Amino acid sequence: MAAETNQSDFAYKFEAPILEVEKRIKHLSERATSRHEDLSAEIEKLERERDRLLEEVFSNLSPYQRVRLARHPMRPQPMDYVRMIFTDFIELRGDRRFGDDRAIVTGLARLDEHEVMVVAQHKGRETREKVAANFGMPRPEGYRKALHKMKLAEKFGFPVVCLIDTPGAAPSLEAEERGQAMAIAENLFTMAGLRVPIVIVITGEGCSGGALGVGVGDRFAMQENAYYSVISPEGCAAILWKDGERAAEAAGAMKLTAADLIEAGIIDAVIPEPIGGAHRDPQRAARELERYLSDVLDELRPVPVGGLLEERYRRYRELGVYRTLPSTEDVESPSV
Repeated sequence: MAAETNQSDFAYKFEAPILEVEKRIKHLSERATSRHEDLSAEIEKLERERDRLLEEVFSNLSPYQRVRLARHPMRPQPMDYVRMIFTDFIELRGDRRFGDDRAIVTGLARLDEHEVMVVAQHKGRETREKVAANFGMPRPEGYRKALHKMKLAEKFGFPVVCLIDTPGAAPSLEAEERGQAMAIAENLFTMAGLRVPIVIVITGEGCSGGALGVGVGDRFAMQENAYYSVISPEGCAAILWKDGERAAEAAGAMKLTAADLIEAGIIDAVIPEPIGGAHRDPQRAARELERYLSDVLDELRPVPVGGLLEERYRRYRELGVYRTLPSTEDVESPSV
């Protein structure tokens, strides 16, 4: 699987010291095998150094470093998780109006005893696949495909699982001419009233309307190093300061990490990742995601449709609600 490619192929600057130690561990391990040398003490020392660096670096990540991990080229993508978590996946293509958008993949699948409809955003790995998937930026036909399949799920009573990873909806003239804004709006409206459970998980980038178009549900979670925002940090910096180089500063102000969003009540859960990010151990990351999805589907399965819709409505009506404390003028001074 592509997500399991050797980690030495790519590293951000803050990962570089860790990968350097890992290269030394690999070199000593190969030498010990080929020359039949006992290098266990040296290898164990390096492994302790690697573990120390992992803890030091990844327990103190800045918001923008988490954004970069969400974009890591070796990070598992939604379709990687579909292959690792679900069984009996049958892809269903096309929007029945224009074509098949490869930026969104839909299909029926099974998770434990649950039959579900999967809606997975897709960026692609190799250049040809990336181009075919428009680098993960869905067009109107992608959202309409997702809508068509979600209505099919409603007809047969299947829960919907949406895995989000997108830098945003396609901003092209052609997408606008084919009704991009209307397609996203129709999805929001329909998902708000869909009469089956909907579980949303952001596995990487969750940016702007591109994420929101398949992002209305009963449970909303993010992987630990994912981010969710109305705009990218680079876009925010370019608008506010006319300087995309201030993206790290923007990311810190935007409150876009999983920890920020669960504190604000925007999401319901943070799904843990292996230390160092999901790309370092895709199988373990998949197990954590599978555990979350299985538990939530078990929780939502017995809820009556009326209760499901009422709770979903309440959940979204309360987003952004805040309360202010009374001013000091309105509070009586305590008697002395």
